[in-house]
Amino acid sequence: MSRRPFAAVLAANAISIAGSSLTLIGVPWFVLQSTGSAGRAGIVAFCATLPVIVAALVGGPVIDRIGRRRVSAVSDLICALSVGAVPLLHHAGLLEFWTLCALMAIGGLVHTPGLTARYVLIPHLAAHAGTTVAKAAGLYDAVSRGARMVGAAVAGVLIAGFGAETVLFLDAASFALSALLVAAFLRGIPAAEPQRTSEKASFAGYRAELAEGWAFLVRSRLLTGITLMVMVTNGLDQGWSSVLLPVHGREALGGATALGLMVSLFGGFALLGALLYGAWGERYRPRTVFAAAFLLCGAPRFVVAAFTDTPLPLAVTMALSGLGAGVLNPILTTVMMEKVPDALRSRVSGVTTAGCELTMPLGGLAAGLLVDGFGAGPALLAFGGVYLLATLSPLVFPTWDGLNDRPGRVERTDRDDRAVPARQAVSRTEPAAPCPVPEGRSPHPSGK
Repeated sequence: MSRRPFAAVLAANAISIAGSSLTLIGVPWFVLQSTGSAGRAGIVAFCATLPVIVAALVGGPVIDRIGRRRVSAVSDLICALSVGAVPLLHHAGLLEFWTLCALMAIGGLVHTPGLTARYVLIPHLAAHAGTTVAKAAGLYDAVSRGARMVGAAVAGVLIAGFGAETVLFLDAASFALSALLVAAFLRGIPAAEPQRTSEKASFAGYRAELAEGWAFLVRSRLLTGITLMVMVTNGLDQGWSSVLLPVHGREALGGATALGLMVSLFGGFALLGALLYGAWGERYRPRTVFAAAFLLCGAPRFVVAAFTDTPLPLAVTMALSGLGAGVLNPILTTVMMEKVPDALRSRVSGVTTAGCELTMPLGGLAAGLLVDGFGAGPALLAFGGVYLLATLSPLVFPTWDGLNDRPGRVERTDRDDRAVPARQAVSRTEPAAPCPVPEGRSPHPSGK
């Protein structure tokens, strides 16, 4: 047993996410300062997130064939180049708006496969470290949120003192360091290397592997329900982080420093929520905790921002929202890792991530157009109302009780379900999706 590989992945994620938090604030602030247009900020978010869906959709089989360690390292290196090129071109006077959109799109295309490659290694790294999947998932999420909290706080100060371009340089450096850690410390982990197969690589074989992931998704009502719900909320969160919160920060909160404080509060209390869930969460029914947490972290921040022009009410709301958000990823990660076979994990993770992120390009674009057309207040209320409706679904539909199932316990979720032999267990399991949840996502996909 060795804890070094798991520690290296935790360190890589922490460094990378701290850098991404700089860009989370830096990119929309850069666009708003240079163009003065919320609509253009939405366009950048659209261009950055559309390739994420494509990459997540087709990346699962590629990850397994190339190897999770290689995919993660190469992904981070390309992201470092795409992010670092923005301030370099800006200082040289060569950065056009279309160039910014293209660079963000390149980062979006390669980032999600790298993120997925690290994510699906959690069970193997937990085994090497001599700990449980639940504890490893909780620690993985807690470290990520702690890094996001620190990065956001630093971002506000750096932008106010040195400009948005500086934080993009730091994010590029964080990607490069993350790639180095993964490449160096995951050597010798069999699950991180290319997965050997007796079949020759072909388009037909690739299509069949991809279809396996989709088949696993559609056979599970719980998995489908989670994907659809988080698909809606991710689109709304993208509009919040890439347009609505930066616009509100510029117009009402007093600038980038206050904006960084809000994101930092959310991340800090999300860390606390993850730690609290890791300590006591297993005593409670996951469905109840999941539903309550999503209601808390969703609509309230939109509504409070719409009706207040001072930092304190929103700061309190962001803290409470973060507390709720902190318990979501450990629940989804634990159920996912326990119920999805390792052979299908990359493929299932890819297709569910693609589904969860399907509305993200439209979320940022819609937020920008609504702000330009109707103002920030009505846009915030519209997004908050839709968010509330989406987060009521775990309380309404009985399929969500599948969150309470544990490995080896099979319950019917449909009267038409039929008993399945043990050798076909994949077709009847109901894994939770590895879907991103509200974290104040970056306008380019670097929420590592």
